Amino acid sequence: MTTPNDGCAWVTGASSGIGRAVALRLARDGWTVAASARGEDALEELATAAEDARGRVVPAPCDVTDRKAVEKTIDRLVADHGGIALAVLNAGLYLPDRADDLDMGAFDKQVQLNLLGTVGCVAALMPHWLKTRKGHLAVVSSVAGYSGLPGSLAYGATKAALINFCEGLRFDFKRLGLKVQLVNPGFVKTPQTDKNEFPMPFLMEVEDAADRLVDGLAGSGFEIAFPRRFAYGLKLLRCLPYWLYFPLIGRATGK
Repeated sequence: MTTPNDGCAWVTGASSGIGRAVALRLARDGWTVAASARGEDALEELATAAEDARGRVVPAPCDVTDRKAVEKTIDRLVADHGGIALAVLNAGLYLPDRADDLDMGAFDKQVQLNLLGTVGCVAALMPHWLKTRKGHLAVVSSVAGYSGLPGSLAYGATKAALINFCEGLRFDFKRLGLKVQLVNPGFVKTPQTDKNEFPMPFLMEVEDAADRLVDGLAGSGFEIAFPRRFAYGLKLLRCLPYWLYFPLIGRATGK
């Protein structure tokens, strides 16, 4: 297990939503948290919000789709904090879409950020972790990646890819003595889910989601999924034959 003594925690997508709440929770737990996002003002506000914590939040502005910027950010964090012990890769974008209004620009943005941005961060972290042989990676995907859902063509595809990526990564990380965990949240009240125009079962407050995520990091399980009833319900649905799956999902979402 990595601890704050092994280096800092790096959280991407930390300017709002789950990433912000996770950064604050980790700081309360005593971590030095390097918080990354593109918005510098939001990161400065986050650092101020963590002033009473046992640890601290250090703004580390970075666009994770810029691979050179990611490499420079990681090199700086390793130099300043003795290493990156924990990385919570949370940066992501959700733009609702449908087949009769398919915007390739919006689709590409989600692929670049959600999928390629995350994979680029892992690739940039690996040289450091191969030297130290001590690192803990948590990739935030979504239960939307379990199976196809209406209004989630690009988002669901990127999250499904992240799930597959982490499953494959698990074999290599075990061999290398590193830890990887896959985080699959359900509906969490954030600016992204505020875009939804359909009922969201088991909608969680963002602070509760952050607690579930951080508590899960201390465990040995590969997947951290919450709320459990919703996640396991979707897992069961994906096992159904399509002739049953599509009507049930359609009825639940009004599609």
